[in-house]
Amino acid sequence: MGVGRWVTCLAVLLGAASLLAAPQRFPSEPFREFGASVTGAFEGWYANADGSRIFLVGYLNRNTKQALDIPIGPNNRIEPGGPDMGQPTHFLPDRRHGMFTIAVPKEFTAEQRLTWTLVANGQTTTIPLRLNPDYVVSPFHDTAVQNTPPTIAFEESGPAVQGPIARLADAPSRSASVGAALSLAVYARDDAKYASGTMALPVKPPPPVRLLWSKYRGPGQVTFDHAEPALETRAGGPVNVPFNGRATVAARFSEPGEYVLHVTAMDYSGEGGGGEVCCWTTAMVRVTVR
Repeated sequence: MGVGRWVTCLAVLLGAASLLAAPQRFPSEPFREFGASVTGAFEGWYANADGSRIFLVGYLNRNTKQALDIPIGPNNRIEPGGPDMGQPTHFLPDRRHGMFTIAVPKEFTAEQRLTWTLVANGQTTTIPLRLNPDYVVSPFHDTAVQNTPPTIAFEESGPAVQGPIARLADAPSRSASVGAALSLAVYARDDAKYASGTMALPVKPPPPVRLLWSKYRGPGQVTFDHAEPALETRAGGPVNVPFNGRATVAARFSEPGEYVLHVTAMDYSGEGGGGEVCCWTTAMVRVTVR
């Protein structure tokens, strides 16, 4: 079992242990179309050069056909220091890896912890976020084949991001009108390195980079013409040949207000790095809809 998958399972088990006294379903409950719980997923943590640490966090929505909106507050809180620490308020079905990060200072000790509590469909789940040495991950480098995450930018000559480092504070701003299409471009690059259990190259490999757009926060519905837009190849394309591509998506908003959109860029390692917590990239965009 990969480090990322092991870390997620341990985090869920710890969350279940913290809920034993509560009259509710535990996080190990089965998937259902509607009415199931949502659980935060602690992917792990890594250290910055300045001594601060980053918690990498995703979630598991056990509803296969129910996306949920859970506003920041009693039903969606991170403590202490919250309730708002940049977590999502819109939860897509299924497992979503490393959607956001939380920075803690170098003074944060292994004895301290944050807790993320979610209440969905009347069911409460809580997970701890802590600096256990068994949770250390390396989301920027895979030693097996020296793979690194894709880099993405929202403008051709604009600043690029690499790795699962999405934070609200770093999100660029856009504006839109209700019902009108907002065009969002992504410029992606990747080393196109590929690894598998046998190291054999695939006969029909997936695209070097896959994008997934989603609503992260906002008062209304967001629809995308292509939530997973295909990247136009500008250079590269074959396995192990550096890739450069571009994709554009159109987003529409049902109501005015402040929204946050989220994009994940995955390379050949796939969702969640195939269980190895490398190599994917995340970013956010703030949109003011009038």
